[in-house]
Amino acid sequence: MNITSDLAAQSFTATGVQSSSKLADAAQQFEAMLLQEMLKPIRPENGAWNDEQIADGSSDTMTNFGTEAVAKAISASGGLGIAKQVIHQVSLEHENARKGT
Repeated sequence: MNITSDLAAQSFTATGVQSSSKLADAAQQFEAMLLQEMLKPIRPENGAWNDEQIADGSSDTMTNFGTEAVAKAISASGGLGIAKQVIHQVSLEHENARKGT
């Protein structure tokens, strides 16, 4: 995973590291879902890329899988920075809650 934050540079207990890893995974999945929604408009309307019509709907299913895979790959390689911002904001909120402010 390529997502890092200032939070990752600090020393953690085993629970903190696991929590940080879960946060990074969740943030990356969130960014991938947003990217998938952003990529939907570029797909062909009928789900067929080369004017092939498949009656059973498998073309649409494959197109959805393809869009999902592209979105996950973009997010895993850094994406738009949304995951990093989510990690940063959640870390700040957690730190503020811990301090009692």
